[in-house]
Amino acid sequence: MGTDRGEAATDEVARLRARLRKHRRRENPELDYLFVVTYGRSGSTLVSGLLNAIPGYLIRGENRDALHHLFAFHATMVTESRRGLGPERKERVRQPTHPFFGIGDFPAQRSLAGIRRLVVDTVLRPEEGTRVAGFKEIRWYHPDLEEYVAWLREVFPGARFLVNTREHADVLRSKWWAEGDPDEQASNLSGIEERLLKLAVELGDAAYRVHYDEYVADPTVLRGMYDWLGEPWDEASVRATMAVRHSV
Repeated sequence: MGTDRGEAATDEVARLRARLRKHRRRENPELDYLFVVTYGRSGSTLVSGLLNAIPGYLIRGENRDALHHLFAFHATMVTESRRGLGPERKERVRQPTHPFFGIGDFPAQRSLAGIRRLVVDTVLRPEEGTRVAGFKEIRWYHPDLEEYVAWLREVFPGARFLVNTREHADVLRSKWWAEGDPDEQASNLSGIEERLLKLAVELGDAAYRVHYDEYVADPTVLRGMYDWLGEPWDEASVRATMAVRHSV
């Protein structure tokens, strides 16, 4: 009986130590972040596959833009905490009789750190050996795109953004874009891509663009992406990944 308890205690200690190691990895400031920025039916799943073939990369799939809700929460709290900010109001909102009691002391930096921990622990979930974590998303069409990306860069210091595009005629033939007026959908797609490319320019070295039709026709054009990532070019890995069917 005592032996069983001892073994159970040993197993529990091992489990807790494993959790601690995972926590330390997730809090590791050396973890880099990479996000794939694109629109529906652009070949972004293939892009994720190419990135995940690089040792140490873990790029998750779409999360239906869940982080934008966290952005809205943080932005709302910051805005309300600063509304009419002044010594007199700041003191008033510290009183429990005030309708916005406590909002003036909203800890913005703690919020950013907490959101980073939440996303790393539940969305990115880095594994043993992960050096670069992130996800690909196709829902970058909100009117506050620039503010949202700026916030992402606050939450994930040093984050980089890979912008993927594709020939519009092929994109618009997919079922994803089939609903609605064709001319209106073509205009929407052009508008989305224009904003994404503008964002890439504004981000400078923090962004890089790839085009589906170019790298499918000639995989060696991805050498530039590898250089931007700081990774050694691996043509064999790229061709092997592209030989596997991905959702496009």
